[in-house]
Amino acid sequence: MKIVILDGYTVNPGDLDWAQIEALGELTVYDRTPPEQTVERARDASAVLTNKVVFDRPVLDALPDLRYIGVLATGYNVVDIPAARERGIVVTNIPAYATEPVAQFTFALLLELCHHVGAHSDGAREGRWSQSPDFAYWDFPLVELQGLTMGLVGLGRIGQAVARIARAFGMRAIASTRSGSTIEGIESVDLDTLLRTSDVVSLHCPLTDATRHLINAQRLAMMKPSAFLINTGRGPLIDEPALASALSAGRLAGAAVDVLSTEPPAPDNPLLTARNCLVTPHIAWATRSARARLLATAAANLRAFAAGTPQNVVG
Repeated sequence: MKIVILDGYTVNPGDLDWAQIEALGELTVYDRTPPEQTVERARDASAVLTNKVVFDRPVLDALPDLRYIGVLATGYNVVDIPAARERGIVVTNIPAYATEPVAQFTFALLLELCHHVGAHSDGAREGRWSQSPDFAYWDFPLVELQGLTMGLVGLGRIGQAVARIARAFGMRAIASTRSGSTIEGIESVDLDTLLRTSDVVSLHCPLTDATRHLINAQRLAMMKPSAFLINTGRGPLIDEPALASALSAGRLAGAAVDVLSTEPPAPDNPLLTARNCLVTPHIAWATRSARARLLATAAANLRAFAAGTPQNVVG
């Protein structure tokens, strides 16, 4: 089996190895693949692994020997699933590999919004504390989580993990889900109620036509001016100019996003300069442990496909 990995660098920049996948066939790994080179590089492969390289219908039509696409992520919107199904191409993903690190990172963002640790550390190192007439100073309001309400939009594995951490901090956890499903200790509410009552809104729902720009100007106006918005899900869940406007006008206390609508972002993305907005470069998933789990599952998926018993099939 000829296997091609088209954009392996973000998953494995050199601190892991490809041995589990290499054992399954003739392996070629590219760090990155520009769109115009996708067909050329995948032409002779029966199996390709991709993270963000797109396999739309024209690409699939140009690859008659392709039988398997392994998406090196949980989300699989980079593949035209109906077109793949028509061609008999098996598509798999990697579920649940990054639940704990994304939940952990959600609170890293939240705690930074609450305490501005980085800014205060920079100030102390620059001499602000040494020059202070008092034993302590702070440049931003300091926010305590105990007793606040965490509103979760989406209650899959990551949403549930975030809820557990929120409750450990003494927060009340509420959730809005498409199915209206409930979990003990987490109150189920509709989205409007969640937005109006939450002190922290954290997005953990999938990106679909129905959830694109789920958080728009109208819904931002429902939120408390003291509230925080966090997005570790998908960038297009948020109308970015609307969020930037709300932040810059002081209609929202702060936001933190690990994902943007276009990645890497254009330099003029409004969230990069919005007031009290933390932007991190899509790293919530990227602990070494999580990436090792991802590669192990990718190898297991490919091994199962080769044995005629594919697992984690999507679509």
